[in-house]
Amino acid sequence: MDIKQYISDKAKKAKAASRVLANISTEIKNSALFKMAAGLEKESAKLIAENKKDLVAAEQKGLSKAMIDRLTLNAERIKAMADGLREVAALPDPVGEVLGIRRRPNGMEVGKMRVPIGLIGIIYESRPNVTADTAALCLKSGNGVILRGGSEAVHSNTAIVEVLSRAGAEAGIPEGAVSFIENPDRACVMAMLKLNGIIDLIIPRGGEGLIRMVSENSTIPVIKHDKGVCHVYVDSKADLAMAEEICFNAKVQRPGTCNAMEAMLVHQNVAKTFLPAIINRMKKAGVEIRGCAKTRAIVHDIKDATDKDWDTEYNDLIVNVKTVTSMEEAMEHIAVHGSQHSEAIVTNDYRNAHRFQREVDASAVFVNASTRLNDGFEFGLGAEIGISTTRIHARGPMGLEELTSTKFIVNGDGQIRK
Repeated sequence: MDIKQYISDKAKKAKAASRVLANISTEIKNSALFKMAAGLEKESAKLIAENKKDLVAAEQKGLSKAMIDRLTLNAERIKAMADGLREVAALPDPVGEVLGIRRRPNGMEVGKMRVPIGLIGIIYESRPNVTADTAALCLKSGNGVILRGGSEAVHSNTAIVEVLSRAGAEAGIPEGAVSFIENPDRACVMAMLKLNGIIDLIIPRGGEGLIRMVSENSTIPVIKHDKGVCHVYVDSKADLAMAEEICFNAKVQRPGTCNAMEAMLVHQNVAKTFLPAIINRMKKAGVEIRGCAKTRAIVHDIKDATDKDWDTEYNDLIVNVKTVTSMEEAMEHIAVHGSQHSEAIVTNDYRNAHRFQREVDASAVFVNASTRLNDGFEFGLGAEIGISTTRIHARGPMGLEELTSTKFIVNGDGQIRK
């Protein structure tokens, strides 16, 4: 098979479908999403059986427990995928929304209208739910999508796309609007990244290596998130019971996600009280603790955190702990080592909370809440296509509005330029 031709043919078909999809009614799009959701639930047993093939291969390859967790489908997660599609269907359709009209001195009216971006290429790893989430968001926002999942999830993703495509066709969605590259050859990704003029936007979702490779090789605009090195700072004025729950959730609930806490920063005034309890609890949950010298002076049986550790996204049950002298030191540490993804402070001091939110640079900054909440569904966006840490076009969880562009619309009654 000629890889370049294979990818080009897929993309051209998807591009043609995207032009049709851009003008399809909200009613048809919503009907398709409901049918897709019902299809996922109806085919749950088949999806789990196909997913099992991927899980067996993942275990043979020696993938980490966190990565296998991200790969796993079960009835509960399939229902969550279906619910995500229904949630997107219930959201307002952004396409065609007019963003204000203003009258110019010559009587001409000028405004902006939301329009689809076009054909979006998604390159992602591990998590099969990304397939359904991105398909739903692209469909509702009028965009065609060409999906390239990782080889570790090829059986799961192929089965999901078959269900989505069949249901979409029944509702009147053009064939090819949701396309999937079944070929696991890595050359497919490089071929995708060179299709400027056909694919309008690339969104990579995965580890640091994937993001870097896409950014360095794409001739198409890229919206990306860099690695998720996220912090929780426990202030001297924190409610320590609340802080313990937040820190434990941010690290342990799903450590393989990009918004999981990788470093816990604790003010020295509360460190002797707070650290023994939270570290003991984390250890019982299987977390490996690595600490700075001040932290190791308080809790002795933990590893030394190296310079490299502070910049590492583990995606695993490992956490770094640093005892700091002030909020300023915590914010400076975040500025140096953070990835501008998700940062949190636990405090009852209003001024510290306000200052932290104002001065810390990230796609989402939390006060008294877990970094794990940086998520499109949790923010009321429905599913999300990813969390952008770039500043241009979109930042944070990317929902429907973030998957549109705008065009100027102008109404006149004979105006000409003099």
